[in-house]
Amino acid sequence: MKNYTLKHLQELESESIFILREVAAQFEKPVLLFSGGKDSIIVSHLARKAFWPAKIPFPLLHIDTGHNFPETIEYRDWWANEINATVIVKYVQDSIDKGRAVEEKGIHASRNVLQTVTLLDAIEELKTDCAIGGARRDEEKARAKERFFSHRDEFGQWDPKNQRPELWNLFNGKKNMGEHFRAFPISNWTEMDVWQYILAENIPLPKIYFSHKRKVFQRDGQWLADFDFMVKKPTEIVEEKIIRFRTIGDITCTGAVESTASTLEEVVQEVAASRTTERGTRADDKRSEAAMEDRKKAGYF
Repeated sequence: MKNYTLKHLQELESESIFILREVAAQFEKPVLLFSGGKDSIIVSHLARKAFWPAKIPFPLLHIDTGHNFPETIEYRDWWANEINATVIVKYVQDSIDKGRAVEEKGIHASRNVLQTVTLLDAIEELKTDCAIGGARRDEEKARAKERFFSHRDEFGQWDPKNQRPELWNLFNGKKNMGEHFRAFPISNWTEMDVWQYILAENIPLPKIYFSHKRKVFQRDGQWLADFDFMVKKPTEIVEEKIIRFRTIGDITCTGAVESTASTLEEVVQEVAASRTTERGTRADDKRSEAAMEDRKKAGYF
């Protein structure tokens, strides 16, 4: 890897570690939101570096929709053991059973939006004052509006027009009772930065990020994985394709791309040549023009 690339990654790493240490210094009960996706893996890897040789001083919090890829759940448990981190899992199904969330029905039904209810309930239950996330500003236009420290009111809501200035790396974590923050240490990273850092650090990932055979069907130009809970139209035919995933989330809204990239080097080359964003494979972002911003205002990641 070229020297200027390594220097760029080292600068990003230093910035992210600084923010993680600021979170630990300013908040009493932070958690690290962990999905088993590459961005949350990066953040947990950075947290291990930030506080080494001590243990990561906050738990990983996973909001399990019940419709996660089995490979992701397997990796989550393995990785937590690998980095000696505590994992707290909260289930969307419990929110549904308690009447806190209503299961969507129909062809486009997804539990992705329902995660917000489970997350906000978990934040209240755990008395969390800061939830660390792996969102990046290059992902989507609503993400681009975020600060490193993102204030949320007592209802967990985000107001993009009322954010605090962040000048000279000074972060204001002051809050009132019942309010909390979201912190985004890799805000300034791009998808390419993430993959190059994973390559440079040789960080293991869930195998579904690499080329493999899977039964899929096409919907609205996207390949979706076939599972028992996926409701299909009569015209949607299941095929076996060689694919991989650029981003990982709820199965119902996570699209795959046809790819033969089976190594980190090949993935980096593929990302460099791609002309679509990774969020372009997420069906939940296509529900409306402002789908992500609407979900974030309600308390989403």
